[in-house]
Amino acid sequence: MTCCFVAAVALGAALAAQTSGLHALVQSETPDLVATYKQLHQAPELSHQEAKTAAFMAAQLRAAGYQVTDHLGRYDNPKWTGYGLVAVLRNGPGPTLWIRSELDALPVAEQTGLPYASHVTAKSDDGATVPVMHACGHDIHMTVLLGTARAMVRLRSQWHGTLVFVGQPAEETINGAHALLADNIYTRFPKPDMVIALHDTPGLAAGHVGVTPGYSMASATSVSITLHGRSAHGSLPEASKDPVVAAAELVMSLQTIVSRETSPFDQAVVTVGSIQAGTKNNIIPDSATLLLTVRTYKEEVRQRILASIRRMAAGIAQTDGLPANEPPEIKVYEYTPALYNDPALSNRLSAVFARALGAANVSTTAPVMASEDFGAYGLDGHKIPVCMFSLGAVDAAALAASQKSGVPLPSLHSSKFAPLPAPTIATGVTAMTSAALELLGK
Repeated sequence: MTCCFVAAVALGAALAAQTSGLHALVQSETPDLVATYKQLHQAPELSHQEAKTAAFMAAQLRAAGYQVTDHLGRYDNPKWTGYGLVAVLRNGPGPTLWIRSELDALPVAEQTGLPYASHVTAKSDDGATVPVMHACGHDIHMTVLLGTARAMVRLRSQWHGTLVFVGQPAEETINGAHALLADNIYTRFPKPDMVIALHDTPGLAAGHVGVTPGYSMASATSVSITLHGRSAHGSLPEASKDPVVAAAELVMSLQTIVSRETSPFDQAVVTVGSIQAGTKNNIIPDSATLLLTVRTYKEEVRQRILASIRRMAAGIAQTDGLPANEPPEIKVYEYTPALYNDPALSNRLSAVFARALGAANVSTTAPVMASEDFGAYGLDGHKIPVCMFSLGAVDAAALAASQKSGVPLPSLHSSKFAPLPAPTIATGVTAMTSAALELLGK
């Protein structure tokens, strides 16, 4: 009993010393990291165009002592270049941990009024000139990754194994993770025993983190439906087969998939975000196209919903007498699986965060129907344990006032989203480095 007590005291003292040393290290690095964050924030790049961002990250990781391979990622579209990168640091025998950050930004015109706001514009994939902003906090994520990478080099006497950092492009178009996996990163580099990541959030104050064991984010499936009709003058509806009316009927029918065909215990969303038809008020067009997003946690629920979409489109086309030789065209053009945080890994990280940040600053957060392609790193059947945790990014007083008034703070993807840099980055580096030391610890 005495020996066990002494060992426990010694372990506690060692962990306390490690935490104290890490806090001091992070505090000394934070000013430089904040400068890096502002630099990244002012130079955002769209998905599939992250050339300068990837080059900057690769140079920083090489300077820190990592073996970096860049220009990774294999897309179906030959116009897109792979701007992914993998940085490896081997430190003796032990497990292999991967830590991932995204590189891309959004076509959003920044309205934060910050002195380091983005004024960048770029050509989108379809050739339009659009504003660009890090409205989802990927600049925070990259900065935390760099801070963690440097800290793990400084602290390499405290861990063993292989550490791999991933700079992933094209998260916002949910095909970057798939592009890297299609480029065989799990065979070209040490295969992970676990993969972790973070995502900033305006739902938690800076200094806080949140963990969601199990399903954390929904799968996302993008669907287009084109209904073919027969055009005519607007004054002669009897000469037409009107695809706009059919599209309106289909929109209403699709609402019953969740309300009447899906169990209330199975979370699902079917949203029609766009209807595209016609060019003029007095012309009944030849076709109408609907663009949908489908969100679910369970794959079997997703498949049932897709089957219902096909059935309803075909049924309405037949009922409305649309041309039988041109049946509805239904295409699934984007997909990423649900994010399932491995419960054991999630609980392990929660305990680490409580030690590093204080239990009061760690919470269990609710799952959401938003989507992220990070879940793809777990492979089909959740073969590799993954966990993405939430990083608080806003002023505590502002969050409290928002919760009291009911007026929400600017959300992710908002033109006014502005993380609080120093405490957010410092907490992110402390949490991520603590996690890495735990998962690769001696």
